[in-house]
Amino acid sequence: MSNESGNPSGAAKAVRSRYHEVQGAPRFPVKLPMHIKSQAGESDTESDNISANGVLFHHDIDMPIGSTVDFTISFPADVVGSDTDVKVQCRGRVARSSEEGTRRGVGALIDEYHFERR
Repeated sequence: MSNESGNPSGAAKAVRSRYHEVQGAPRFPVKLPMHIKSQAGESDTESDNISANGVLFHHDIDMPIGSTVDFTISFPADVVGSDTDVKVQCRGRVARSSEEGTRRGVGALIDEYHFERR
């Protein structure tokens, strides 16, 4: 069930419009550790799937469509051929949200990212 009201804001309409444009990117069912920072607080979770444009994850807290979310995705060292895990810092926007049992499925577009250097 979508987390959309009957009269969505202009920001929510713009995000939803953009989401449909990029939704066709191939998705990879990869479970990677994530640290989420949003206006609702901080928490740890894992990805359900990732594409070039976004990520789907589960979260216990409601994240409004159109809201900004910062997250760090950790790629294990052995997967990326590195001595240490590789962390990617991302900033994005919540494009969709749905109830799935006691948790919420959250789809976020990635607007910008950079690799964390150690």
